[in-house]
Amino acid sequence: VSEIYDRIGFAAVGRYNEFENLRTAGIRYADLRGYSYDRTDVTGRGLANAYAQLLGTIFSSGGEKPYEVEIIVAELGATAALDQIYRLTYDGSVGDEQNFAVMGGSADVIAEVVGRGFQPNLSLAEAAQLAVHSLSSDGGPNAEPRTLGVEALEVAILDRSRLLPRKFRRIHGDRLAALLADATEPEDQGHEVPPVPAPEPPIAETELPGLGDSAAGRPQDSPPDTSVS
Repeated sequence: VSEIYDRIGFAAVGRYNEFENLRTAGIRYADLRGYSYDRTDVTGRGLANAYAQLLGTIFSSGGEKPYEVEIIVAELGATAALDQIYRLTYDGSVGDEQNFAVMGGSADVIAEVVGRGFQPNLSLAEAAQLAVHSLSSDGGPNAEPRTLGVEALEVAILDRSRLLPRKFRRIHGDRLAALLADATEPEDQGHEVPPVPAPEPPIAETELPGLGDSAAGRPQDSPPDTSVS
């Protein structure tokens, strides 16, 4: 889970070195687009389009091994109705998700549990508890639920109420424990830097399509290909 730009978050599962390469490429794409045009021109839809082109090209080229990743791009809108969630698979297919998205090996089972408990306008504590409950039920309805402690979770949000331009913030330690215990979350102390995981062997640097575009005028994002494999 990571920040890409002011109101855009990124999450991924799969091979760490591959999705870390995609994350870094996404940050470069967003920074260059915001610098060349305007910060408001950096959108989740544009980033999802760029990722879809890259993953689709690698998948169909035959000369490269397809990436073993699944990613989610989320953009915080001015209101909840304008929030956007895009889920991309290894072949470049894009799904425009509503309300929530689940990815990984037991995604269907977890999504069913989330769907039963989801309601609009959940509090942060309620949403965190629903997510943890759903993850612990990934073995299916007849399996014993797992116990997931704070140390096993990576939690971050895009906070619309935050006054800073950057809306991404992580929740961990005592703050996360308080949420899961249904207590009031401690006050946000600002942007926190996450711990850096141990690196895997590097792969070739990735560049998203559109980084070199220099056409005059402000570009318009085209709708993503919403075909889902």
